[in-house]
Amino acid sequence: MNERANSKLTNNSQNLRKNMTKEERHLWYDFLKNQPITFNRQKVIGSYIVDFYCASTNLVIEIDGSQHYEDAGKAKDIKRDNYLKGLGLTVLRYSNYDINSNFDGVCADILRYVSTSSTASGPPSPRGEG
Repeated sequence: MNERANSKLTNNSQNLRKNMTKEERHLWYDFLKNQPITFNRQKVIGSYIVDFYCASTNLVIEIDGSQHYEDAGKAKDIKRDNYLKGLGLTVLRYSNYDINSNFDGVCADILRYVSTSSTASGPPSPRGEG
């Protein structure tokens, strides 16, 4: 990726951090920010910006709005997820509805993944790819 494209992505990621969705803010301020491991918001990875990233567990967390359930959104997500998986990352996806109606369940699922991946001797098993 050239410097100009990378600079544009960096600017976009900064804007996304400043303008997180209600669901992203809820997950960040009420859960991820307080974890003992580091999570980054709106992290540039390759030519993508992921919602949340944890380097120590190779984990990407995506919060999906309605556009992700349209055909074009699904196709983009498959391409993106395949790219991220090719880097050895696991992608956990949750819908806005999940965040709003089952926040404790989402947090428990993330904790299960983090605790499993940090105690496993090998690479973490893929989860939440749907």
